[in-house]
Amino acid sequence: MANQKILVPYNFTTHDDKGLDFVIRTFAYLKNVEIALFNAYTPVPEVDMNESPVMEKLKSNLHLLAQRKKEKQDDLEIAKQHLINNGFSKHQVSCIFQPRKKDIASEIIALAESRKFNMVILNHKHGKLSHFFTGNVFIKVVNALKDITVCVVS
Repeated sequence: MANQKILVPYNFTTHDDKGLDFVIRTFAYLKNVEIALFNAYTPVPEVDMNESPVMEKLKSNLHLLAQRKKEKQDDLEIAKQHLINNGFSKHQVSCIFQPRKKDIASEIIALAESRKFNMVILNHKHGKLSHFFTGNVFIKVVNALKDITVCVVS
């Protein structure tokens, strides 16, 4: 069993890649570490389709959304493989790809607490105006998690 369970939220940005690089540099050759890459996606809605032309167009759009969801899941597996290629064993790295029910910060907090992670690796982008209105994920996570190390990579 791993002594250190690390949750790495991953949203396919260059900032997230910096987080992966940090994880590789810091933990790659330690045997008692378990890494979980996490992505919460917006679920594709279930819609009852009938034979109208409007519904056919909607069906096409929903199919595109489902295809993008599959691409993101594949991209998460690629990130997992990147960790494996850089020193982690297959047994040390897992992916958590689940539908989002709340905001991202709440999803991270709930997952970290329920699965008893010891550490959460977050990235931080400075100066984003939208944070003024929506709040910052890392601030919400840092304030909410107790007895869990939160490492912010910028």
